[in-house]
Amino acid sequence: MVIPTEIVLHKKERVLNLTFDNGKHSELSCEYLRVYSPSAEVQGHGPGEETLQVGKADVNIEKIEAVGNYAICLFFDDGHDTGIYSWEWLYHIADNHEKLWQEYLDKMEKAGKKRAPSSF
Repeated sequence: MVIPTEIVLHKKERVLNLTFDNGKHSELSCEYLRVYSPSAEVQGHGPGEETLQVGKADVNIEKIEAVGNYAICLFFDDGHDTGIYSWEWLYHIADNHEKLWQEYLDKMEKAGKKRAPSSF
């Protein structure tokens, strides 16, 4: 299992920098981390039950808490805080960032949705 050796949140840039023990370094946006939250609220309870996350372009992380020695919990400023990001999940979404981001953008386009929050 690949383990992060460094996790640094840059709130102003809305980016989480990760360095893993195999030398891989990733820069993941808060939006990307939010839309790929491993929570049941986002992922559902099985294949095909995922909920498309819309309007998350401006989301930020308020705090990060360790979950044992195997994961972190990210607390987002939109109130989402139920995703437990295991080291395995973090590495998966970091290693597959380009592919997963494009899949998300394609789903948004197909659904006719926008990344930006709705204005009233």
